[in-house]
Amino acid sequence: MRKTKEQDFVERRKDAMSAKLALLERFKNRPDENDPEVQARIAERKAIAEAREQRQKEKEARRQAKLAEEARLKAEREAAIESERRAREEEERREAARRQAEELARRADRLADDAARKAARDARYAARKARVRKIG
Repeated sequence: MRKTKEQDFVERRKDAMSAKLALLERFKNRPDENDPEVQARIAERKAIAEAREQRQKEKEARRQAKLAEEARLKAEREAAIESERRAREEEERREAARRQAEELARRADRLADDAARKAARDARYAARKARVRKIG
């Protein structure tokens, strides 16, 4: 039984060594940078990278345009809300001025009525005094 384990270990060691050698051989046999296939792969990768960069720029431009549109719409909404608020405040000021004018008119009417009543009372008093003096 011990012999099988040793053989397994030796086989594993041999397999690992052959894998390392194959990897080294593959590294040594790789094509040169001036090889047309390598140049084609480099150009393809470069084209893919440029296309990706262009798509990212377009995406960013669309995002910026969307943000600008949202900002414009928000500004329009805020302007509309502000103009409605100003109109409402102006209407409230007009209404308050109208109520104040009505109140002043009522007070003026009341004062005029009070003055008319006082004048009528004074006239009655004067007439009574005149009658009393004629009699006496």
